Amino acid sequence: MNYIEYMKRELVPAFGCTEPIALAYTSAKAREILGENPDKIIARVSGNIIKNANSVKVPGTDGRRGLEISIVSGAFLGDSSRELEVLAGIDKSKLKGCDSLIEDGIVNIELVPGIANLYIEIEAHRGENYSKVVVENDHTNIVLIEKNDEVILSEKRKNSSEESVDFSFNKIYDFAKTCDYRDIKSILDMEINYNYEIAKEGIKNDWGSNIGSIIYKNARDFNEELVAYAAAGSDARMSGCEKPVVINSGSGNQGLTVSVPIIFYARENKINSDELYRALVFANLIGLYLKQRIGKLSAYCGVVSAASAAVVGIAYLEGASEKILEETLSNSLVVNSGLLCDGAKPSCAMKIASSLRNAFLAYEQAKSGNSFEVGDGIVKPTVDETIRAIGNIAKYGMKKTDEVILNEMLGNENYIKEFSS
Repeated sequence: MNYIEYMKRELVPAFGCTEPIALAYTSAKAREILGENPDKIIARVSGNIIKNANSVKVPGTDGRRGLEISIVSGAFLGDSSRELEVLAGIDKSKLKGCDSLIEDGIVNIELVPGIANLYIEIEAHRGENYSKVVVENDHTNIVLIEKNDEVILSEKRKNSSEESVDFSFNKIYDFAKTCDYRDIKSILDMEINYNYEIAKEGIKNDWGSNIGSIIYKNARDFNEELVAYAAAGSDARMSGCEKPVVINSGSGNQGLTVSVPIIFYARENKINSDELYRALVFANLIGLYLKQRIGKLSAYCGVVSAASAAVVGIAYLEGASEKILEETLSNSLVVNSGLLCDGAKPSCAMKIASSLRNAFLAYEQAKSGNSFEVGDGIVKPTVDETIRAIGNIAKYGMKKTDEVILNEMLGNENYIKEFSS
């Protein structure tokens, strides 16, 4: 798959945090296949779906949060044809009915053990009839549809390695410099408009913990204002703001973090549109490159890689040499990549701020000739080798960490005994 086609697939609009929205989408599809309202819904999901849908507010639901409302509102109010905008414009007058269904126990949620990434299986039942829809690896990637034991759709369940794109830092840099981006210009325009609008909303109004507006009020330089806008977008999004976001690597927070700093920088510095488009192509592809090795969901906080990509994108706009760009990315990744993901919720905005500040320091470090040397911890001879190391640590080394985080979030007091036995 070439870079343009990959960006078309990955840079898509989403209404709300992508994990609860993926639950709503799968549930809406199961209701569609069933052909009638269910009286019982069984959801079998991976741990990372529980982690990322547990605490975040679901847009369109007047501040409700959690897996149950995502599933029920999707089944009874959602439109599956709108995919990750499945809950946009739903009839809010019917939300109390959804609450009643949840209270009556219509939903049964089961954890599927041993799956580290993204897995959603929804069974919708009505009397003797049932439907089943399975989504795996990507938020709208349906691999199985069944109705009453008849298989309607069955797709090969691809591993991420089977869908890999031929990424390298040099190839992305050369592509951004020379590519014809006309086929994705409309997507980039959507990213510029959507992501900047929700960032402004987070600055202007009261959302979540108001991390972005706090930073903005206390900002003493341009970089801090830029950080504030990116964090503010997350403030709004994590607290149920009904504005869409163009995502990156399956995540709205990563989409905001990759793009808003570049958009803000370009607006304030009157950068021409061609340079802005190319910087966004560069940063988005770097973000996708990093997360291809890490995986869509893990214990690794994805805004670290997204922030690193964003600041490298700003350095690209400033005309930094390829060597400085490589060193900036390496410096940034080897420091903050231990930041943990404990699900989607208001504190994501502060993690965005922390990651961007670290990335700006990494850039200054590279420009001043003080970059980390090969052998300093996990710093490798090339930036691509460092990226591989980060991916291995995140995907394999942090697997047990992910399990511990989930058990702590769910209040499972027996997990230490289970892990130590």
